[in-house]
Amino acid sequence: MRQIITHFTDNDLYTFSCQYYIMQQYPRAEVEYTFFDRNNTCYPKGFDKLLQEQINFMAGVQITDQEVDFMTKNLVWLPIWYFSFLRGYRFNPAEVSITQDEEGHLSIKISGKWFSTIMWEMPILSCISELMHTLNGDVDRYDLQAEHAKAIAKSERIFGAGLTLGDMGTRRRFSFDHQGMVLKAMKQVYDSKQWPGVFTGTSNVWFAMRLGLKPLGTLSHQIISFEEIVSGVFECNYNVMKKFSDVYDGNNGIYLYDCFGDNVFFKNLSKRMAMMYSGLRVDSGIEEEQIEKIIEKYHQLGIDPASKQVVFSNGLNIDRCIEIHNYCAGRVKDSYGVGTYITCDVNDAAPSNIVVKLTRGRITESREWHDCIKLSCDNGKTLGNKEKCNYIISQIK
Repeated sequence: MRQIITHFTDNDLYTFSCQYYIMQQYPRAEVEYTFFDRNNTCYPKGFDKLLQEQINFMAGVQITDQEVDFMTKNLVWLPIWYFSFLRGYRFNPAEVSITQDEEGHLSIKISGKWFSTIMWEMPILSCISELMHTLNGDVDRYDLQAEHAKAIAKSERIFGAGLTLGDMGTRRRFSFDHQGMVLKAMKQVYDSKQWPGVFTGTSNVWFAMRLGLKPLGTLSHQIISFEEIVSGVFECNYNVMKKFSDVYDGNNGIYLYDCFGDNVFFKNLSKRMAMMYSGLRVDSGIEEEQIEKIIEKYHQLGIDPASKQVVFSNGLNIDRCIEIHNYCAGRVKDSYGVGTYITCDVNDAAPSNIVVKLTRGRITESREWHDCIKLSCDNGKTLGNKEKCNYIISQIK
């Protein structure tokens, strides 16, 4: 089968932001990632071999001068030497282990130095998604004209409703080509006239470069999951906020706060950290409840909530974004990161529900391993060692 990932920056911006953070804070850390399929999908026989082929292709994917030039000009918080590192970086297929059982379930582990293995999440997920849509016949049934018309209509609705919205759909996209088509349509609509809404860009660095969009992304749950094994559940958010802000000198100022639930975060959010970050990202829980907690906490700290950005990104569609926007009613600067509904809302095609999460880590090669977990505000998003998850839950109640 043809190679799916052919561009080094066909990846989310937060991958690069987190990679540089790791190089600064935990350069010797070793980790293990695990693939989770929330739908418990039985993949076609031989799927593991097709995926392994795509993983092997990645060994030849290198960053280009054009990509380095774009990132240097647009990601000014990253130092020049980091791009020299990226020039020398090579995907190592030996870090990835893939097996498939008799029923068709996939088991995938990614193991190695954290600064290296972090690059695999997006390529693996987007390859699995596109391979499945190909094998299911979805690609053969794909109607480009109809899908383009749908993308145009959806974009008009997004910007006409006054939404501030960007694409975060690389990991579960229908295909590389479909994501590109949708983003071109969104840009075409947005550039056609003045809208009450704002097109903030895309998390995909390659498409941001090709289409003249803003690349979006700060940090992911794995940073907080790892910090928990270093400093404990009650201090990990504070320490990540401080370390991340130190590394980026105040840039990349949207904090993803739900890794161990909202109560742990809000109980330990200091005014200093709240002032240092431009806003928060809501990725689990009931959005209306979360926004009330956010507003209440900012008021307690003597901060005007209307001065802060809140990014909503929990599996949203446009109807839900509009509901949340109307609920916020200007009390915060609400914005939206939409994934699957932007890049895999295709007729007669069911999107995947797959993730790759950090499940083990250690600070250096000479230290003991610890389980890394994620709890969030949704039970369905709890991942990792069940015994540790239950223990942590008992401690934070």
